[in-house]
Amino acid sequence: MAVGNNPNSPRQKMINLMYIVFIALMALNVSSEVLDGFGLVDDSLKTSISNTSNRNEIISNELQTYYQANPAKAEEWYNKSIQVKKASDDLYDYVSELKERIVKVSDGKDGDIENIRNKDDIEAASRIMLAPINGEGKKLREAIASYRKAMSNMVDDPGKTAIIEATLSTEPPKQVGISRRNWEEYLFENVPVAAAVTLLTKLQSDIRYAQGEVLNNLLSSIDVGDYRVNMIEAKVIPESQIVMRGSQYKANIVLSAIDSTKRPTVYVNGQKLPDENNGLFTVNTGATGTFPVKGYIEMPNSDGSIQRHNFESQYFVTEPNATVAPTLMNVLYAGYANPIRIAVPGIPSGNITATMTNGTLTRNGDVWNALPAKIGTEAIISVNARMADGRMLQMANTPFRVRALPDPLPYLEYTDPNGNVRKFRGGNIAKRSLLEADGIMAAIDDDILNIAFAVLRFEITYPDSFGNMINEPTEGGKFSERQKNYIRNLARGKQFWINRVVARGPDGIERTISPIEVRVN
Repeated sequence: MAVGNNPNSPRQKMINLMYIVFIALMALNVSSEVLDGFGLVDDSLKTSISNTSNRNEIISNELQTYYQANPAKAEEWYNKSIQVKKASDDLYDYVSELKERIVKVSDGKDGDIENIRNKDDIEAASRIMLAPINGEGKKLREAIASYRKAMSNMVDDPGKTAIIEATLSTEPPKQVGISRRNWEEYLFENVPVAAAVTLLTKLQSDIRYAQGEVLNNLLSSIDVGDYRVNMIEAKVIPESQIVMRGSQYKANIVLSAIDSTKRPTVYVNGQKLPDENNGLFTVNTGATGTFPVKGYIEMPNSDGSIQRHNFESQYFVTEPNATVAPTLMNVLYAGYANPIRIAVPGIPSGNITATMTNGTLTRNGDVWNALPAKIGTEAIISVNARMADGRMLQMANTPFRVRALPDPLPYLEYTDPNGNVRKFRGGNIAKRSLLEADGIMAAIDDDILNIAFAVLRFEITYPDSFGNMINEPTEGGKFSERQKNYIRNLARGKQFWINRVVARGPDGIERTISPIEVRVN
């Protein structure tokens, strides 16, 4: 057959790798550069879709040619190919419509999917895909399931069926420590428009890939039991076209159809491959960049002549890299277990190890806790990954500044008339709310940190009837009886101060924090 079938095709491996990368990026704070990166991934996927569509068209034309030449032999497979094309086009067009609707919700009725303006809009995808009544997410999942079942039923080979089912799977990944979400929630909840469109483009790529697998199987089924080759084409099949510096690039140089009784001779980049390699080309990578894999295969014909088949491909060598994403940006706080996320694209989390200078780094599931020791001394987190061949590679050395925890703010906690818990940090307050508060509390609560401190002691300062300032101290964070009696006797419009508040945080440091001015309504 003219078109070979390989479940580990470079196209699919490349798409899977890109998909893993941008899903990892989505877990981070998405910057404009990352949003632009989704556009690059989307463009790459569109190129892959174009190539796959061309391949599918070639297979369809061959099926039609077989049917016209021998209708009795090819009619069943040709009719099935028409069904496959229609089902694939219908689902593909449905996904295209969803992409356009998401962009128009984000950018308005004139929104252009090729020029998305509000790439960081995290509501548009949810409105289209996850709306309670008219959400398209469930419909899309069911449409994919129906298409997956139809395509699987067209294929008799269990291995190829497994590939199709895995490619079009709608099972969400395992989610540790959070409530389980369905497929559409996992993909589209709070996802920027740029990422949602790229996810849907990836789905379209999977649809065309599955279509090609089924068409290729139908084409092969016409001549099951026959041995006939009408075209021989040289192929480069790499384990991956993207490798990290220090690892190996591996590729099989093969013919898409060969006679097993004849051994081809392979030349790559001007060098003949040893016969014992059986077409396996291996090269060490010492520098980053794009490198060619070019050559030819010589195959003896039955008449003794030699037929040459040229091939050309390339592979990409990238720097080792890891993503170290602290929830506190590039600052670690001494005496506090700072949560850190560490990931290496394409490497399972179990194969990643990390160490830290100026402190300790411990793992808790998917989250690491960094506990720096000394303020003012830089902490460096080193990440290593175990590769498929068992070697350990250093992926990153990321420095962090180490600072002391900032001072917390004191506050009174009370319940408003609507039953909502409120924090009073100074100013006017109703006497009822003031008496309801049991004492004062302290915490860092600035939308980045949320750390409670223990109040060790404080004073209230108020004027007596002669204008003298009276200090009434207490130990701990609760009002003493003397302090409560004073508050009960306060007249409207009177004021006092809660000051000399001493609190201790998780770093064990005692600090005197700012006072609270209280005026009674």
